[in-house]
Amino acid sequence: MDAKKLALALEQVTLHSQGKRELKTTKVVPPLVDVKSIRAKTGLSQKIFAESYGFSPAAIRNWEQGVRVPEGPARLLLTLIDKDPKHIKRELESVLAAV
Repeated sequence: MDAKKLALALEQVTLHSQGKRELKTTKVVPPLVDVKSIRAKTGLSQKIFAESYGFSPAAIRNWEQGVRVPEGPARLLLTLIDKDPKHIKRELESVLAAV
């Protein structure tokens, strides 16, 4: 970050702390997702989908049946899986391999 951007950021934080400025926030939780269609794209059963991406089979079943809806991080992960399921699975596997 260059000095000008850093100075601007510091000024905005100072004004915010004084109640003179609202800071922009970014909402990272996507809108509701269709878990059944996301899973169908992968061709995996509920059990294998759950195991592959770190969910419980009961959560997948409840989401697909409309008993519950995925919240926060689960919804974000499902959105990423929807975009590129193979990439997300590889990344999760690499993280687990490093542990």
